Amino acid sequence: MTPVLQVSGLTKVYRMGEVSVTALSDVSLDFSGGELVVLLGASGSGKSTLLNIIGGLDQPTSGSISFKGVDLTSASEARLTEYRRRSIGFVFQFYNLISSLTARENVKLVTELVGNPISSEEALRLVGLGDRMDHFPSQLSGGEQQRVAIARAVAKRPELLLCDEPTGALDYITGKLVLEVIERINRELGTTTLVITHNVSIAGMADRVITLRSGAVIEDRHNASKLSPSELSW
Repeated sequence: MTPVLQVSGLTKVYRMGEVSVTALSDVSLDFSGGELVVLLGASGSGKSTLLNIIGGLDQPTSGSISFKGVDLTSASEARLTEYRRRSIGFVFQFYNLISSLTARENVKLVTELVGNPISSEEALRLVGLGDRMDHFPSQLSGGEQQRVAIARAVAKRPELLLCDEPTGALDYITGKLVLEVIERINRELGTTTLVITHNVSIAGMADRVITLRSGAVIEDRHNASKLSPSELSW
């Protein structure tokens, strides 16, 4: 199967005055369509830097990244903006919802940017919030707000769903509910999904687990069998 996303020799060096910090070092990875991949690593391992480069939010110091055969490393800012807008759905640890808008309105903001979106109502039903559409963020729990953020991310039918510590601000039970939503999106919509976490237990739900340490890939393995999020424990 031809990879949908290819990362080759990716290196990222941040320079702060006379000090250089290597966040990624010669990372090469291929991702297939429809995969659910968990990127594991402690804080400072480079996983967020990798996700930001894959999402077009940052540029590598060297190496290349291509999406569906298109080189993003040399792409113009306009092309990267189009890539982020149409091909990428982001879910972060913090929900970044607009407090003065309802759940429905928060999701609808995104659907107005693309040509063939999932309706805000359908996206919210997909994440189990069909009865909370007209609630404001302050009227929703943390887990519900994160599910609104996921609905917002998937409403534009992204080809890549990038989740950066999506359960980091949530308790155990709520975190598992959010993981169930992410797994459902991957399974039902076929969205290639990358989840970064420091929580080793979450790796059980993945097709594939990639472990980073000090900016380098130290393990890349496929799970022989997957657990459902409800079966995870930590």
